[in-house]
Amino acid sequence: MSTTPTPTLASLPALPQEFATALPQVQQDLAARAPLAAQNQHHIAALVEELDLSDSNSILFFGGKAQEQLTAISDQMLEGVRNKDSGPAGSALNEMIAVLRGFDFDELDPNKKPGLFGRLLGKTKPLVKIVQQYETVRNQIDAISDALERHKTHLLTDIAGLDRLYNANLDYFHTLELYIAAGDAKLHQVDAVDLPALEQEVAAGTDMVKAQRLRDLRAGRDDLERRVYDLKLTRQVTLQSLPSIRLVQENDKGLISKINSTLVNTVPLWRQHLAQAITIYRSSQAAKTVKAATDLTNELLQSNAENLRQANAQTRAEIERGAFDIDTVKKANATLIATIEDSLRIADEGRRRRRAATAQLETLEGELRQSLSAAQARARQPAGGR
Repeated sequence: MSTTPTPTLASLPALPQEFATALPQVQQDLAARAPLAAQNQHHIAALVEELDLSDSNSILFFGGKAQEQLTAISDQMLEGVRNKDSGPAGSALNEMIAVLRGFDFDELDPNKKPGLFGRLLGKTKPLVKIVQQYETVRNQIDAISDALERHKTHLLTDIAGLDRLYNANLDYFHTLELYIAAGDAKLHQVDAVDLPALEQEVAAGTDMVKAQRLRDLRAGRDDLERRVYDLKLTRQVTLQSLPSIRLVQENDKGLISKINSTLVNTVPLWRQHLAQAITIYRSSQAAKTVKAATDLTNELLQSNAENLRQANAQTRAEIERGAFDIDTVKKANATLIATIEDSLRIADEGRRRRRAATAQLETLEGELRQSLSAAQARARQPAGGR
C-alpha cells in the first residue's frame, strides 16, 4: 500500500463572495445538464479502461481530451475580442453624458442679466449662440451615438460568445466529474486489489521483475493520484469560471441597458429639454415685447392726458380772459395821458421858443434897418463936405 497521503478537497479554494448572486443559476444549470446515473456509470467504466498505470502518457494526458473543445471555444472568443477596434463602452457613455451636461442652458435663462463685457462688446444674442452650439453638440452626439451602437453590437456578440463558453464549461465540468470519478475508481481498484495482490507475490518470492512491477505500480498510482488531484483543482477553477462568466454577461447586459436608455431616453429627453428651453426663452422674449408695448401705450396715454390737461388749462385761461387786460388798459391810459402831456409841453415849449425867436428877429431887423438908414444918410452928403 502506498504511504503517499491523498490530498483532500478541503484544501481547495472556496468560491468568492461576489459570485453569490450567480451561484443559484449556476447550480440549476449544472443540475439540468448533468448526465443520468446510468450514463455516468457507462462513461466512468470506459474511462477506467483507458487508464494504464504502466503508461505514463496515459496518466499525464488523462482528462486532456475534455479540455480541447473548451480551449478551442476560449481561443475563438479571445480572437474575436482581440480583433475588436473599439474603446470601452463605459467611456463612450461617460463622453455622451459629459457632452450633454456641458451644454449651457443658462444662456436661455430669461432672468439672466448680461455681464459688463457682454454689455460693452455687444454680446451675441443667447438664442443665436445656443443654436450655433447645438449644431456642434448635435454632431458630437451623433458620432457618440454611432459609437455606442457599435459597442452594443460588440457587447451582444460578447454575450453570445460567453454563452457558448459557459455551456462549454458546463460540459467540461461534468466531463471532469467523470474523469475524477474514474480516477478515484481506478485508485480504489489499485489500492484494494492490484497492489495487495502484487505485494503478496513479491513477498512470497525473490522475483526482481515483480518487485520492479510493484515499484512501477506504486509510482503509477501516485502519479494518478496527483493527476486526479489536479483534475479536482481544475474542476474547482471551472466551477469558479461559471459564475464569473455570468457576472461578465450581467455587466455587459447592464451596459447594453445603459446604452439603450441613453439612446432612447436620455438623448431625446435632452432634445426635448432644449426645445422647451428655447420655447420658454421665446415666450419670455415675447412677454418682454408685449410688456414694452403695454408700457409704451400707458406712457402715451399718460403723456396725452397730461398734454390735454395742460392745453385745456391754457385754453380755458385764455377764454376766461377779457378782450383787454385791466393792467394793459391802465398802462395804455397812462401812456396816452403822458403822450398828451408831452404834446402840450412840447407845444408850450415851441410857442416859447417861437416868441423868443420872434423877439430876436425883431431886434435883428431893427439893427439892420438902422444900419441901412445910416448908410443912406452918409450917401447923401456932398463930396466937398467931406
